[in-house]
Amino acid sequence: MKNDLFKALLIAAVAASVLVSSVQAEDMPLKLKFPAHTLKGTPEDLPAGPNIEPPPDKAPPPIQVPKGVVNVAAGKPVTSSVKPFTGELTQVTDGKKEAFDDDAVEMKKGSQWVQVDLGESCSIHAIVMWHDHRYVQIIHDVIMQVSDDPEFKTGVTTLFNNDTDNSSGLGVGTDREYFEIHFGKVVPVKGGKARYVRGYSKGGSLTALNCWQEIEVYALPAK
Repeated sequence: MKNDLFKALLIAAVAASVLVSSVQAEDMPLKLKFPAHTLKGTPEDLPAGPNIEPPPDKAPPPIQVPKGVVNVAAGKPVTSSVKPFTGELTQVTDGKKEAFDDDAVEMKKGSQWVQVDLGESCSIHAIVMWHDHRYVQIIHDVIMQVSDDPEFKTGVTTLFNNDTDNSSGLGVGTDREYFEIHFGKVVPVKGGKARYVRGYSKGGSLTALNCWQEIEVYALPAK
């Protein structure tokens, strides 16, 4: 009886191990194409504090994503809370994210957003954003949300929020502020489905104006 029970447990453990290995084998590191580092140099008086991540000196370790994910935001239409006064909204998903003035989309101050329409609800596993890495700076009230509602009134999921004082009115965030450099900011997502991706900002440590360079959404295309 004991031998039979032991054999059954052993078989179950082996089967579970094979299943986990199979699932893990389907995952792969997310390979990102980073732009070049800005040539403008690093300011001497960088902001500091317990709620600010130190400037990284190397790329973050790649997150694991399912095999087959692609940047479903590439070339997709973009809308915004206000019309940009520099650049075009199409540049937010055009794949160009170098530290050039021509690749920057600038908008007026205050809490503003840009929104990408993926065209269909996709299983999202990572979002990568570049606001303005022409300068080493901190962008304030960075909030990333997804929803199937284009007006973001229902079914809204907040994936990242470093607005710790709720000055943008979207809830108190628990994420830390970070320095804008060429590595961007990678936001892992656990496969939640959504059609619309909306990113907020509220100026930065160098200027009260808002800026975006690129949003990439890595997802499994809808079948």
